[in-house]
Amino acid sequence: MTAATPPPIELTVPLPCFSVDDPGDWGFVLDRARLLDTVGVDKLAVSDHVVFGERLDEYGRPELGGQSGGKQPTGPDGHWLEPMTLLSVAAGATNRIRLATNILLVALRRPVVLAKSIATLDQLSGGRFDLGVGVGWQREEYDAAGLDFEQRGKLLDECLAVCQTFWTQTRADYSSPYLQFENIHMMPKPLQGGGIPVWVSGRINAAVVRRIARFGIGWIPWGDDAANLPEAVAKLRAALEEAGRDPAGLRVAGHLDVVRRDDKSVDIEATVQNVPELIAAGVTDFRYQQRLPQDNDAVGELLTDLVDAFRSAAGREPRKDDIA
Repeated sequence: MTAATPPPIELTVPLPCFSVDDPGDWGFVLDRARLLDTVGVDKLAVSDHVVFGERLDEYGRPELGGQSGGKQPTGPDGHWLEPMTLLSVAAGATNRIRLATNILLVALRRPVVLAKSIATLDQLSGGRFDLGVGVGWQREEYDAAGLDFEQRGKLLDECLAVCQTFWTQTRADYSSPYLQFENIHMMPKPLQGGGIPVWVSGRINAAVVRRIARFGIGWIPWGDDAANLPEAVAKLRAALEEAGRDPAGLRVAGHLDVVRRDDKSVDIEATVQNVPELIAAGVTDFRYQQRLPQDNDAVGELLTDLVDAFRSAAGREPRKDDIA
């Protein structure tokens, strides 16, 4: 039996996709996407909210899908760009960087239309799209879409199943208690063979394990599981084996904990110090979580040095000056 190819070790940086107030001009988002592409960041990621209710404190309720102690970064009138539209425009502004959702609330979209949108984005970006998915925490978004919040997990699974059916079958058939169709054709398929890489977000529970086993190449830890990744990754691997899924090649997202000096500048050497240890524990995608300065010159200098240090810590080849 051929050994599984080790997953790539990547550095992911968030792309601004929301603003507390109206910025007037969103051109800075595309400027930042081009910069991330140029300096050698492996992947950019955007988050998702379609609408807001007014009970934003529920973000801090783990039982609803939120995170203990967490705080929603904007009020209900914060300005949020739609992820698939944003990434489609960013694809045209960049050359090599991968494009990801962290996360997309796929259940809010009709599955057939989402399958088509994602296949189109993957084709036009040259096969650079990763789909991060989750159920979210906000009841009002499901209410506004005419969907049952209590069924959000089943709705997510249904959407992923339909998308993968369209991405992999020339003549697509599907049947469930919610949706039935047969002999349906959708072209083009995604450029990436076998369909789009799917990353499943959530705490380790039976539903998330089943979802990763069925659909996922990767896991985006959430809540307490994100705080102790070595223990959590081992737990997930064991659960996947029990579910009949070989965990070899599993990709795992983890925070790149940014260390700052007394003057608030980033200590890059200290920031990447734990990278080898986390790789050994199974982390493959290191995500820079802290907000970056608005000034692109400062961001470019910081990220150029960070990319170099990260690649060295991860045992990767140095970046090329003409990487973009």
